[in-house]
Amino acid sequence: MEYAIDLLMLIALQAVLGFDNLLYISLESKRAPLEKQKAVRTWGIGIAVVLRIVLLFVLLKMMNAFKEPWTHLDNAFVKADISFAAMITLFGGAFIIYTAIKEVMHMMSLEEHHEAKKDRATTSAAKVIAMIVMMNLVFSFDSILSAIAITTVGWVVSIAIVVSGVLMIVLADKVSEFLQKNRLYEVLGLFILLIVGVMLVSEGGHKANLSFFGHPVHAMNKTTFYFVIAVLVLMDVVQGRYQKKLMAEKKKKHGSLVA
Repeated sequence: MEYAIDLLMLIALQAVLGFDNLLYISLESKRAPLEKQKAVRTWGIGIAVVLRIVLLFVLLKMMNAFKEPWTHLDNAFVKADISFAAMITLFGGAFIIYTAIKEVMHMMSLEEHHEAKKDRATTSAAKVIAMIVMMNLVFSFDSILSAIAITTVGWVVSIAIVVSGVLMIVLADKVSEFLQKNRLYEVLGLFILLIVGVMLVSEGGHKANLSFFGHPVHAMNKTTFYFVIAVLVLMDVVQGRYQKKLMAEKKKKHGSLVA
């Protein structure tokens, strides 16, 4: 009974923490040729699930080694205790920020946007799968560490990882189809990814005890993160409805002038 409760808690935890990962997978898979995008998502998530289970048992065996700092920075500008876990979180967050900003810039420039589409058409499925797997592992660190805080029974966490992986494969197709039909929501998705990247960088900085000019970096509070996401979604919904209202009024006014 105890294991069943832990398993349900872990599945719920993986589902909540996997939202940002799912969004990244849906957006990244569009870089592959259209006919291979579904297979890219399936293989990417499938391989990542296997590696996530491997990572789980590695973390269970070497928890202290991952958290233990292996070098220190201490000068007038910056101080930090660099560990393997902190570096992965920092660089993963920085890469997500770079990806989100790059895609937003492509959307703002029509010429660059067309060029980006050409680049996506030539991106191999293997390369996209590799990117999905790599970023999935970055997202995995916090979710696995949170799971270990609930239980250290490896097979229970493994089942939760597999179940969440299957759910991600199913939902990734749904999210990708939704974004394909509602292209304007891609902008919202990219800005959510940007916030995710900022959150990961702040968490990495906190893990490394990073400080600039004596000012420490604090991890973004999860409540703050979800509040910002909720505001972004609400703003997008309101703006979309307001834009439809303006278009309807403009069309009505144009029709009356013609008559």
